[in-house]
Amino acid sequence: MEKYKFIGIKSAVITGVKNPKLTILGTITKKDYKFKVYADSKEVNCDYLSLGELTSFGIVVTLPQDVKNIVVYLVTEGKEYLVYNGTTSFLKRLLKKLISAIKNIFKKIGHVFYVFYKGIKFLWKEYHFLVPPSLWPKYYHDLKLSLKRGSNNLYNPLNQDDYQKWLAKNIEEVEYEKLEYEPLVSILTPVYNVPKNLLLDTAESVKKQIYPNFEWCLVDDFSTNKETKEALELIAKMDERFHIKYRKENGHISKSSNDALKMARGEFIALLDHDDMLSPDALYQMVKKLNQDKKLDFIYSDEDKINTHGKYCDPHFKPDFSPDTLLSLNYICHLAFIRKSLVEKVGGFALGLEGAQDYDLFLKITEKTKKIAHIPKILYHWRMSENSTALSIKAKDYATDTGKKALEQALIRRKIDGEVLIDDKSGYYIIKYILKKEPLVSIIIPTRDYVDILKKCIDSIYEKTTYKNFEIIVANNDSKEKETLDFFKEYKKKYKNFRVVDCIMNFNYSRINNIAESKAKGEYILLLNNDTEVISPSWLDNMVGYASREHIGVVGAKLLYEDGTIQHAGVLLGLGGVASHAFINARDDEIGIYGRLRVPYNYSANTAACFMVRKEIYDKVNGLNEKLEVAYNDIDFCIRVLQAGYYNVFLPQVKLMHYESKSRGLDTTSEKYKRFLEESKYMYDHFGEIIANDPFYNPNFSKKGWFMLDKNKER
Repeated sequence: MEKYKFIGIKSAVITGVKNPKLTILGTITKKDYKFKVYADSKEVNCDYLSLGELTSFGIVVTLPQDVKNIVVYLVTEGKEYLVYNGTTSFLKRLLKKLISAIKNIFKKIGHVFYVFYKGIKFLWKEYHFLVPPSLWPKYYHDLKLSLKRGSNNLYNPLNQDDYQKWLAKNIEEVEYEKLEYEPLVSILTPVYNVPKNLLLDTAESVKKQIYPNFEWCLVDDFSTNKETKEALELIAKMDERFHIKYRKENGHISKSSNDALKMARGEFIALLDHDDMLSPDALYQMVKKLNQDKKLDFIYSDEDKINTHGKYCDPHFKPDFSPDTLLSLNYICHLAFIRKSLVEKVGGFALGLEGAQDYDLFLKITEKTKKIAHIPKILYHWRMSENSTALSIKAKDYATDTGKKALEQALIRRKIDGEVLIDDKSGYYIIKYILKKEPLVSIIIPTRDYVDILKKCIDSIYEKTTYKNFEIIVANNDSKEKETLDFFKEYKKKYKNFRVVDCIMNFNYSRINNIAESKAKGEYILLLNNDTEVISPSWLDNMVGYASREHIGVVGAKLLYEDGTIQHAGVLLGLGGVASHAFINARDDEIGIYGRLRVPYNYSANTAACFMVRKEIYDKVNGLNEKLEVAYNDIDFCIRVLQAGYYNVFLPQVKLMHYESKSRGLDTTSEKYKRFLEESKYMYDHFGEIIANDPFYNPNFSKKGWFMLDKNKER
């Protein structure tokens, strides 16, 4: 087949045995064109997209059952160009389907053996098969979910063996190259009774830094351990850049850190615990980032842990700066690289908050600057030892309580009326914002008949909601059934805060909601699907509390399927296409990676099946995009809210049931398939960069499975 520069074919596939279809996907740079398709020399109709310059196109052709030869021509500027020339037959298609089915069977069998092998290995390693009965339901559900996923092309980052294999493929050997701007960096390390071998390992990791312009400020907090003092004596002789101060009395970690800060001569400081390790390029990567933007005040990296056997494990691949996530946990942790003058400005490390002194510092720093960057690389290795919170938060019980105090003080500084709660399952925090008044919330529910579903939704709002000041606006999209119209009349009489706005038109989700929103009286807009049911009585209290924060845009809720598994827990951009929900089919009682299913987290987007936003923001970004009639209008809206300078947040403490069919697939009728492609293309054309690089989903994670690592992906 002759190739032309203005057209490229990505795929051409014939599917179906009795009812064959030809689907072609490709790209084209011509503005005006059409396709002609011939089946055995007879022209047949085809559905195709013509979406403008530098675009994608799709062709869907329904073929006669006995077709043998198919030819496709592109017609543009009065000329015809051969695009596809292929042959087929009933027997070929049948054989292809049989081969595909056999391959899938063997693939599934292989996956089943793989899952059972991994499960048996895990249960023997962790429990020697003596699994506590209380954990049986969890592992049974995990087994079902693993079998259902049907892919062994992903690594679980929290599985030590998987992570080791991923590291072997993704480890980077970085060489030092002279940078234009190379400020002095002071590494601060308080020391107290650390084993000699661990402190020396830390020293070796500092000495191996490929960035040369640094100093290491160590402060011994009156250690009583002889081998700690021996290690410090050896370290003093290792490098002229290593400086040690000995305190004459024990003052705990904050005082020692402040002493190290006073020693520091650098423009920036980096925080290093006395038994942890830096990657050789840790400081270099920080300064390299600084050279991209010299105004940065605060940079942090990803990290992992070193277990008691000396193996790297438990990586924490972090999002870009997430202010509400930071109020749930100290997700920043290590490696922290901060402008020294800013640390001094906020008063250094707080006394009385030992165990959470870094957390307190980060909260204060982020109140003073928004010039914050994240490097998605493992630059810090946190050692798991008996005295380290890396092994267990229970090793430092006071850390949770002092973290709570740090948050309470942050709320006072920020003049926020709120309460800090500790989640009992994860040990992380939930901020409960206290409302001095209840502003009006307009709950918009689009519907077209299905009154039994709608009634269940609305009754749950009236019967369960503790928040009183709301109105319900049913956006009636041309309902016809008498039962529905009677319901509208009944509820308008029954409730003063219930009204119906007629939207008589072909279905356009965006336009329907925009019309209803224009009639809304509330300060807050809540978009809600008619197939939902309230579970959490305080759902509006919580959502308004977060939506009222000046920096917050769209607030989302945890939505559950009827069987109690998760339908929505935040949206990840670029996962499996334009976007996908996180944690689909996970159990509601799971904690989620780093507490994501228990405490509030920032995400790029939430589903409009239930989300809240201030009316002023809704109007500021011009509402839902009416060009997106069905798909991605909520994602488009959330991205535009991000671009307007707000943060979107997911609240797992707010729960609703969502009766959306779990088995619903893509509607592939040619008209709807064409619209789906158009709406997908619109998203990629307008938001391709953020879809490819979701700031709240670490680039080390796979686009094929949420919070997993690709086996075949290399950095």
